[in-house]
Amino acid sequence: MTINLLQTPEYKAIMKSHILQTIEYLFSKNQEFAVACEIAHVSFSPALPKEIAESFQETVLFILSGYTFESASIDEEYFSFEAGFGPENFGATVTVPLLAIKQVLLGENPLVFNLSRFEEEKKEATSTKSSMEALLKNPENKKLLKKR
Repeated sequence: MTINLLQTPEYKAIMKSHILQTIEYLFSKNQEFAVACEIAHVSFSPALPKEIAESFQETVLFILSGYTFESASIDEEYFSFEAGFGPENFGATVTVPLLAIKQVLLGENPLVFNLSRFEEEKKEATSTKSSMEALLKNPENKKLLKKR
């Protein structure tokens, strides 16, 4: 079985760090830039009107200049900025997981080309019943419960 090296947790950590460091570097130089993102993982607050949201392709290019650049921020997980959309310049805060950024561009020059896929972290749903079962598996925990 062949391992896809571009989808391993190790490679994804490298890419996330590279994206973070590249954008932080551009911020430090006060350099405007663009990002190409997978729209499926981008969130807008408030939500965009339906006609605007439906106009996006699978990958969308956001050009960060002027106020949009000034409003941008980044942390270990997300890149966000404020932008206006459509003819009425509908304002929204855009939030993108770092690994959903496919490219970082300076003018026409790509600085980062991300081939890894962003995947939502799966949170295991724990029911009260399964929590109780786990608690009761340890005999020492039984004495913590009141007798009925």
